[in-house]
Amino acid sequence: MSWVRIWVHMVFSTKNREPFLNSKELRSKVFRHIKDNAKEKDIWLDCINGYHDHAHCLVSLGRTQSISQVGQLSKGESSRWINKTGIIKRHFNWQDDFWAVSVSESHLDSLRNYIYNQEAHHKKKTFSTEIDNFMKKYGWALIQG
Repeated sequence: MSWVRIWVHMVFSTKNREPFLNSKELRSKVFRHIKDNAKEKDIWLDCINGYHDHAHCLVSLGRTQSISQVGQLSKGESSRWINKTGIIKRHFNWQDDFWAVSVSESHLDSLRNYIYNQEAHHKKKTFSTEIDNFMKKYGWALIQG
């Protein structure tokens, strides 16, 4: 039997960063659905939360899973569910891209706290500022084109 523990912090936003997830109740329903769907697909989604225009996930990849596969399964199915149920009145999509970085076991508790406290965090800092900070922290540059 193979043993794998690869923790990933994944962030994805709504299409064009539109604030579709504009209430705590709506976010709770969407994130609960994503968590339930992950369980059905054998994706270990430790925690999920976000704000008006994005979601943060802490995922432990299985031995046959890729980050891309987990993102696609989570975002694609949840978009279909959101549109089918009509819980958001306009057509909903997640952005095609996502952000992901590996996480050390020693940082899991602080990351979980960060994910669970997104609402308070974003009263102080916008998602754009947050992404800019991540880009600087990890030495990534956006490709302009």
